[in-house]
Amino acid sequence: MIRNVVVGISGGVDSAVSAHLLKERGYNVLGVFMRNWDEHDEAGRCSGEQDLKDALWACQKLQIDLRQVDYVKQYWTAVFSQFLDDYQQGLTPNPDILCNKHIKFDLFHKHALERLNYDAVATGHYARNSLGNFLEHTDARDVRLLIPADKFKDQTFFLAGIEQESLQRTMFPLGDLLKTQVKQLAKRIGLQRLAEKRESTGICFVGKRDFKSFIREYITSKAGDFVDVDSGAVVGTHEGIHQWTVGQRCRLSSFLQPYFVARKEVPSNTIYVAAGHEHPALHSTRIHIGDINWLCTKSRQKLFCFF
Repeated sequence: MIRNVVVGISGGVDSAVSAHLLKERGYNVLGVFMRNWDEHDEAGRCSGEQDLKDALWACQKLQIDLRQVDYVKQYWTAVFSQFLDDYQQGLTPNPDILCNKHIKFDLFHKHALERLNYDAVATGHYARNSLGNFLEHTDARDVRLLIPADKFKDQTFFLAGIEQESLQRTMFPLGDLLKTQVKQLAKRIGLQRLAEKRESTGICFVGKRDFKSFIREYITSKAGDFVDVDSGAVVGTHEGIHQWTVGQRCRLSSFLQPYFVARKEVPSNTIYVAAGHEHPALHSTRIHIGDINWLCTKSRQKLFCFF
């Protein structure tokens, strides 16, 4: 029987309301704040210190304890270094997926279940668990990650890399709620400060800075050509393929139609661009995939792709 639950408290409204819903159901709740980025190295570029203050304030309001855990070194190795490597290979990685896979649903999970000896972990993600958002159906053989009630806030894409074992012990208290309902509830229980707090978007370690300015600090700029995918003519220059992603508008001047990135060639440092957003080079009927993370047993049996 599940009685003791660790909640990842971020300093935002979602995790705080999740903790409240758990307390309301009678669980023994412990809040844990994760520090994943070195605030002293990137002063002013992440809201880490303010988030911690908000997390402490929320836990005091909810009358639950808050502890901290530091994953700065592990985040740098498993998430940020991979993030940089992927960019140098011409890819466009998503650090949230890496963070969930390697930090939140691996190291943090193990810390909560093995070191703290709690029964389950809860987060403020907008997702649902086939075992129940509060793990009501733990007798089921299979576990599946499901789309939440709030389709606009759906975060299942960012959770697709986690392991079955982690999902089996994870609660999603907000799975059946809309974001508007979460904020309304926060105001009713005295968490108006968090309900009105500006939501964090984008990549935390980039902060409010221009992404190209940020990435230049870690990857050396290397000049290359923008090449028209049809004519083969050079239509402009760039400072590195890591600064561009497929589908992005290039904003090259003096052309009748806008150019968009069609593909990137790493060895020659060339970016091939297509004129007009309906150009065939911007569409594809093929996809290259790596290792598949099967989150439910039935999915292993057969895979269908529809285009």
